[in-house]
Amino acid sequence: MTVVKSTLPGKALGVTGTALQETLVDLLGLSLIGKQAHWNIVGPRFRSIHLQLDEVVATARTYSDTVAERAAALGVPPDGRPETIASTFALPGTKDGRLRDTEVVELMVSVLTAEIGRLRERIAATAKPDPVTQDLLISLTADLEKQRWMFEAENQPRDGG
Repeated sequence: MTVVKSTLPGKALGVTGTALQETLVDLLGLSLIGKQAHWNIVGPRFRSIHLQLDEVVATARTYSDTVAERAAALGVPPDGRPETIASTFALPGTKDGRLRDTEVVELMVSVLTAEIGRLRERIAATAKPDPVTQDLLISLTADLEKQRWMFEAENQPRDGG
């Protein structure tokens, strides 16, 4: 078997590999939460939120591939198996069945807030060991913060005027 040799030394590779694997699990889980909400949303804001959920899912799926390929390039085999996701996913989940549009907005704000916090910890952890991975995590965080902002804007009370 051919093994990809890392360009990072052992300790740096351990920190970076952990950050990438945890991010991969989070992104795959986020894409599933987004699709679950997408399929089950009901309410007056159905269409706009339905479409916004597709944007979150697309972001999560695109970055999950980039994160997995970064891990592979460093010699760390990415693990996106369903059983891995099910056993290690740590973000808030959704209930089963139909979801009111207001519930979906609250859910997505909660999930994205939690993920952004986790990413910021990984950004700090990878600063010295691997600035390249840190840069990837920074870009991902910026994209998820934009999505969180859009959902948070949906959550504001309507003006009377």
